[in-house]
Amino acid sequence: MPLIDTHPDALASVYARGLLDLAEAKGGRSTIEAVQSELEDILEMARGDAKFNEFLASRVVATKDRAESLKRIFEGQVNDLTLRFLLVLNRKGRLSHLVPIVGAYDALVQERFGRIEVDVLTAAPMSQDEVRHARDRLSNVLGKEVVVHPYTDSTMIGGVKFRIGDQLVDASLATRLRKLKDRLNSSGMSDVRSKIERIVEG
Repeated sequence: MPLIDTHPDALASVYARGLLDLAEAKGGRSTIEAVQSELEDILEMARGDAKFNEFLASRVVATKDRAESLKRIFEGQVNDLTLRFLLVLNRKGRLSHLVPIVGAYDALVQERFGRIEVDVLTAAPMSQDEVRHARDRLSNVLGKEVVVHPYTDSTMIGGVKFRIGDQLVDASLATRLRKLKDRLNSSGMSDVRSKIERIVEG
């Protein structure tokens, strides 16, 4: 079975809080962020490699064998705390819960440092300047340090979508066109023409 791809729950929050406390005690912000980055990289590996995903989540693989494999894969490659955390999850049969645990940890880190992560979806890839501009504007609006994650959505025809946690702010061209169509259908073309005439005459 694959990793459980669910939102953080009470169990995930308990593990995430314990990890955050350990990371803070070990090295403060630098360790907290190093562990965060490494866990996210591990999840990306699992999403991109079905065999690795199955290895992490499978109930068939013996706990002891998986622990040895985890050490061979990650020893010297990640922070000692990250590896020890993976081994604890393995020993307790919770590795399949890694996705919501990392989600809960990310949320705690953002809260701790007054930071918020925003997914920015556009029809075409964003340049570095566009990413910086989006980050600065979002930081001004939200009043927090913003980390922008740019994504390309081939279904979009223009505009932009912002995803903050579970909230999606849709400013895409397709959505604006749909809203315009709805307004035209509800108010009627005569109302629209009269507004245009007032603008022209004014």
